[in-house]
Amino acid sequence: MTNQSIALQKIQNIVGPQGWIETKGGMEPYLREWRGRYQGAAAAVISPKSTNEMARVLKICNKAGLGVVPQGGNTGLVGGGVPDFPGGDGIVISTQRLNVIRDINPLNQTMTVEAGVILAHIQQAAKDVGLLFPLSLGAEGTCCIGGNISTNAGGVQVLRYGNTRDLVLGLEVVLADGRTWDGLRSLRKDNTGYDLKHLFMGAEGSLGIITAAVLKLYSRPQAKETALCGCANAGNLLEIFQRLNTSVGNTLSAFEIMNRFSLEIAVKHVLAVNNPFENPHSQYALIELSGHDGIRSTLKYILDQALEDGLIADAFIAKSRAESDQLWAIRHAIPEAQKHEGGSIKHDISVPVSSIEEFLTRASDLVEANLPGGRICAFGHAGDGNIHFNISQPLGADTDAYLKNWDTINRIIHDLIVSIGGSFSAEHGIGQMKRGDLKRYKSDVELDLMRALKKALDPCNTMNPGKVI
Repeated sequence: MTNQSIALQKIQNIVGPQGWIETKGGMEPYLREWRGRYQGAAAAVISPKSTNEMARVLKICNKAGLGVVPQGGNTGLVGGGVPDFPGGDGIVISTQRLNVIRDINPLNQTMTVEAGVILAHIQQAAKDVGLLFPLSLGAEGTCCIGGNISTNAGGVQVLRYGNTRDLVLGLEVVLADGRTWDGLRSLRKDNTGYDLKHLFMGAEGSLGIITAAVLKLYSRPQAKETALCGCANAGNLLEIFQRLNTSVGNTLSAFEIMNRFSLEIAVKHVLAVNNPFENPHSQYALIELSGHDGIRSTLKYILDQALEDGLIADAFIAKSRAESDQLWAIRHAIPEAQKHEGGSIKHDISVPVSSIEEFLTRASDLVEANLPGGRICAFGHAGDGNIHFNISQPLGADTDAYLKNWDTINRIIHDLIVSIGGSFSAEHGIGQMKRGDLKRYKSDVELDLMRALKKALDPCNTMNPGKVI
């Protein structure tokens, strides 16, 4: 038997039949990206049921040189959780059996959870004790918190609460060599040297595997108000954003923009989605305020003034939770609706909020010049500068032929982004998809620092090899 065969047998003995999958059919869901862009191979899928089992498994893998791909709910968008082993001889380690909420402390407003707990379950557990865990994204019914932390997921409330790393107080991490770092601290102030947890948040499992975390909880807002407004251009929407910031401060919890095409395909293809406006508009903003009971009158006053000043052409303020959910349904339906329009070349970018209008104008001109007939589907978290700038294929185009333009168009858009001080990956990470972009756009100093961290924490390169760096 080879060293790797012996290692696999030892691992199987540790995790038992409930934590071991090696059949082709059983492994299939773990070996492909949900969108179908990436397909991998592995010797087995492992699911440890405890931190101790995880540590024992990683110690064996490190000693045998057996590559490891950590995976949560497998909802990533850049191939970071898909195995990329040339010979298919590494393993996938799923955190889904690490699914215990260990503690909720309402007084400290913290929750300690294992990495495999589904995000929606965390939201509900916080709600059950009268608190809020604000991370919210489209995959929340499937994605696991360990993956959210490892990718530093964003979502629709970053504007008020920050990215995932801003919602984490402490971590428990199993290192590549099998040692466990217990950093499960629930302190909001701990100024004792390097803040090690930040090494693993956003590292996509390339430095170690997060097994548990202490999360920040928040008081639930007394009221939420949601509105949709339509206007002629993004510049006008950004003026509304500035007025809201000036008037309501951190009561503004979401400010999402959608262009006409993105809204229309959501209404066209998703049954539960309805457009509250009779007339179309070039740009739309979905606004949410959360806070005290008087915020509805404030929102109405600001939008009334915007109508009088000609900044917006129409506005709809939800009168109930059901109407609010209907407005959010438009935004959440866009990614699904795009699938029905054929191939889509996607960009997850961020720019300073003040540069959003410039980016949309210049990027649209580049699409027109380099991809005639491409239909721009631009939407996203404008309040924090994160735009999903996707381009659906021209009507009647061949999908496979169209998608061959992916790398060329990505390069053009990413060159523009970097030239105006933006990022080519706002919230989806690097994974496999953007390794070339990382090398192209990061400075030599940044890359050297990243390589030094990788070498120090994972000298045998067993942790998610071929990802990030």
